[in-house]
Amino acid sequence: MTTRSRARRAVGSSTSVQLLLSMAAVVFALLAGALVLVVTGQSPREAYGALWQGAFGSRRSIGETLLSTTPLIFGGLAVTVAFRCGLFNMGVEGQIAMGGLGAAWAGYWIRGLPACVHLPLALLIGTACGTAWGSIAGYLKARLNMHEVITTIMLNYIAFNIAGWAVSVGGPMKDAGQLPASPIILQTAKLPRILPGSRLHAGILIALVFVAIIWYLLFYSRLGYAIRAVGLSPTAAEYGGIRIARHIMLTMAISGSLGGLAGAVEVLGVHYRLFEAFSPGYGWDAIAVALLGMLHPMGVLLSALLFGALRSGSTLMQTVAGVSRDMILVISALVIFFIALTRSFAGTHGVSPGGKDSAGVAEGS
Repeated sequence: MTTRSRARRAVGSSTSVQLLLSMAAVVFALLAGALVLVVTGQSPREAYGALWQGAFGSRRSIGETLLSTTPLIFGGLAVTVAFRCGLFNMGVEGQIAMGGLGAAWAGYWIRGLPACVHLPLALLIGTACGTAWGSIAGYLKARLNMHEVITTIMLNYIAFNIAGWAVSVGGPMKDAGQLPASPIILQTAKLPRILPGSRLHAGILIALVFVAIIWYLLFYSRLGYAIRAVGLSPTAAEYGGIRIARHIMLTMAISGSLGGLAGAVEVLGVHYRLFEAFSPGYGWDAIAVALLGMLHPMGVLLSALLFGALRSGSTLMQTVAGVSRDMILVISALVIFFIALTRSFAGTHGVSPGGKDSAGVAEGS
């Protein structure tokens, strides 16, 4: 057996372990959530039944689930790319805000273009805003060694305040009227809806394309090889001729662009204008999506679908079963807790739990 085949076999085994650990985390989280429901006097069967119906019980429900899944895919990919380089991008929520701001501005201010030009341009401008926002943290990390967790969190609040100021009274993007929002974007900048009877738009197709792009980038390109090498061991990567600072800045730019694209798609496909806080926390959920997805684009896709279903189904769960929508936050937190617990247990017992080490250079090399 050659060295390469042994490496690929090891990666495959590690991936299987990661998949089992992720599935176990979800099962344990749902069981723990059921226990919480019982303790509070609720019926887990009724609550989870309503949750399922709300997420997949009708065409509209499926559309709403995929609608919530779309920004989570982009956000999960943003966190994944950064993690593969050994970076923790806590700023996806702020990058979503900046992407939405840029897309909204392009959507209503730029006029006279056909849809085939206006829509891609608005998406590109929103993506560029996210790229710029992620690049700030990348530069501070690469040049000044400022920890990206601190800088990205601080940049979140700056982004929130910029977006809030832009649509507040006297702000440059404030529409006429009482609502703190921008003008509605032009029809030529709106993402078309693709599922009759629901709000599902073409952004989900763009998200699927980017899952494939990021998968190829990470595992079948020289850039992805370098990103993963830096994440595994910066010292070894530098010894091998990889420029650490350059790839840190480039990785944060790519991560920020995915966050910005999430915001652009949300504005151009759902809200059609910029609100002060149009994201219900997709950037924070993206962290759990990436971790549950094993820091792999295909895993992110499935994980985003799960979290999208939880968000979509929570409304009917509250209406039918009388269980607060906040229960979804509890389940999401339990998923993260059990992800950490199962991986810690696997590592303690000598089983490769995946994560950054399983992102090994051997895959796709």
